[in-house]
Amino acid sequence: MALPLLRCCSCNRPVSILVRYFASKPLLVNQSRRLAPVLSAVYNVRQFSSERGKHKQNQKVVVVGIPNPFIWFRTRIYFFLIRTYFDKEFSIEEFTEGAKLAFSHVSRLLSQCQFEPLDGLVAKDLIEKLEEKCAHLPLSHKRALSADSDDIMYTTTGDVGIYYDDSGRKFVSILMRFWYLTSARIPDDNMEGARIFQVAIGGEEERPETKRLLTANYEFQREFTQGVTPDWIITRIEHSKLLD
Repeated sequence: MALPLLRCCSCNRPVSILVRYFASKPLLVNQSRRLAPVLSAVYNVRQFSSERGKHKQNQKVVVVGIPNPFIWFRTRIYFFLIRTYFDKEFSIEEFTEGAKLAFSHVSRLLSQCQFEPLDGLVAKDLIEKLEEKCAHLPLSHKRALSADSDDIMYTTTGDVGIYYDDSGRKFVSILMRFWYLTSARIPDDNMEGARIFQVAIGGEEERPETKRLLTANYEFQREFTQGVTPDWIITRIEHSKLLD
């Protein structure tokens, strides 16, 4: 049975090695979550706590996401096609957990301007662009790039694509969107549209810490041509208002 031609383009996208080992690492307890059904709200809750002396205070931050029904249905069709024609063991739940770990790891390296360790995780031409962009970022913006795994509030699939190039090579790309909290101090005029939360850290009499909810888009791509190393690589990185 021939594979339906869903998307075609003359792909000159770089193909390298990615982060399958992220998905094979032990996952945190309660870290795995399925996306909500169509028209359902998704609640992702993180609890921030700190104990100093005898004082302890907890504050919960709740992020509510409502998936677009059309995108939710379309991505499910693509996932079915990936399992049917490319990888029978593909699981979007496992992929999402691996993508979150990769996002946390890569964003931390970017915030520290460590570009050599990105080789094999991020496409080479993208590394060059990121290095140029990060060189002009102020320190506060660099800190805001880093997303600890515990600060990732919500993750969803933005888009899925199946591509062919002129030589018959086959590619699958999955765009993942992340919402995460950061305590980096960024001028308000640079972060238009960012959500701001007051998160209580420490004792009752201490000032609450201000955290911003930022977004990031990471696109993962894998070549499924026979004989090619079966690994994913990041081909697109966008941090809203930081790395556009």
